[in-house]
Amino acid sequence: MNIEQIKKLTSMPATAPTVGPDKVRCINREFFIVIYETDSEALQAVVPEPLQFDQPIVKFEVIKMEDFRGFGSFTESGQVIPVTLDGQAGKYVHQMYLNNFPAIAAGREIWGFPKKYAQPELLYDSDCVLGRVFFGQCEIARATMPYKWHAMDLKQVKQSMESEPGYLLKIIPNADNTPLITQLVKYHMQDVVVKEAWSGPGALELFNHALAPMAELPVKKVLSAQHIIADLTLSWGEVVVDYQNDY
Repeated sequence: MNIEQIKKLTSMPATAPTVGPDKVRCINREFFIVIYETDSEALQAVVPEPLQFDQPIVKFEVIKMEDFRGFGSFTESGQVIPVTLDGQAGKYVHQMYLNNFPAIAAGREIWGFPKKYAQPELLYDSDCVLGRVFFGQCEIARATMPYKWHAMDLKQVKQSMESEPGYLLKIIPNADNTPLITQLVKYHMQDVVVKEAWSGPGALELFNHALAPMAELPVKKVLSAQHIIADLTLSWGEVVVDYQNDY
């Protein structure tokens, strides 16, 4: 490879990049979301400036993706925090745990998704939607809601998914482990087709783990739960803040 060829490479390994050139689209993406109230001081410690939050709210999510272009089939889970930036509502992705290494590598390297390897699962237990997350042999989260309890307005769900940007704290070190890239990245869900959307009461338990600290945003009160099935395209990211150069 000559210098010009090397400069055009997008990801590692050089001869087999982690994602193709097209935008990535997911078909029949199944969301199970439990919305809960947490501790304000705990949120303050993890939400990066200049993002702000109005209420101490967290969304615990388990997402089953059986047809994700470029990555195949897998399940992921994590915590998403409703935030604002310059008065616009959005969501900050705090932690993610999933069972697909290509999606981990591409998500971290390209967008800055905070992904680690774990074993989430989303299934139906009789009349209950059940989401669980295992980190190694330890269960770190368990969530439930009734199956197809209350139908949501599909147009409103689509509007919310497309209008609210997501934010990521992308951190990539130099070879000597000093900071190289520290960016606030924005992304959107595009071309959303909502097929089903249900809400209802929910329950959530988070368990302490040294390497998967979801319980550090403790559950004070569960507010509601949602179960959504949709197709969507994940946009490429946009750098909103370059912390190394803007400050």
